Amino acid sequence: MQAVDVIHAEHRTLAAVLHGMLYLVRDIRYGKGQPNFDVLEAMVHYIHAFPERYHHPKEEAYLFRILRMRSPDTAPLLDRLQAEHRAGVAKVGALDQALLRYRKDGTGSLLAPFAAAAGDFAAFHWSHARTEEDEVIPLAKAFLTAAEWEEIDAAFAGHCDPLLGAAGGAEYEKLFRRIIDLAPPPLGVRRDAPDIE
Repeated sequence: MQAVDVIHAEHRTLAAVLHGMLYLVRDIRYGKGQPNFDVLEAMVHYIHAFPERYHHPKEEAYLFRILRMRSPDTAPLLDRLQAEHRAGVAKVGALDQALLRYRKDGTGSLLAPFAAAAGDFAAFHWSHARTEEDEVIPLAKAFLTAAEWEEIDAAFAGHCDPLLGAAGGAEYEKLFRRIIDLAPPPLGVRRDAPDIE
C-alpha cells in the first residue's frame, strides 16, 4: 500500500506550505517581518497547482473510484470529499485574489482579508485531509484487494500528473524547493536564493 504513504506525504507537504504561509502572515501582522510577496505568491501557486492538478485527480481516478465500486456504502462520503475538492478551487481563487489585492494596496490595510483567506483555506485543507486519512484510507484497507492496491500504488508511485504527464511531479518538487529557498528561516534555508527557472 505505497499509495497510502504517498497520500500522507502529499498531505504533509501541502500542510507545510500552509503552515509556512500562516507563519509569515503572523510575522507580518505582529511587525516581525515585511511581506515577501514572491514567497507568498509561490505558496499560493503551489496550493493551487499541486492539489487541483495533481493530487486530487489521482485520488478520484484511482482510490475513490475503486473504493466506490468495492463498497457502494462509501458513496456519500466520497461524494462529499469530491465536492470538497471542487470547493477547494473556489477557496484557492479567493486566497489568490486576496493576495493580489493585498499586494496592490501598498498600505498593508488588506493584510487582514488575506490572512482570513489563508486561515480559512488551511482549516479547510486540514479537515479534508483528516477525513481522507481517518475515514477513507481505513475503509480502503478493509475493502480493497491486493490487485486493486497494486493499481492504486502504480498510479501514485508513478507521479504521473493527468494533465502534465510524468514531468508533473518534478515540476511541483521544483516549486516546493523554490518556496523553501525563498522563505526566511526558520521556514526556509536562506533569504537570497536565486530564482529557479
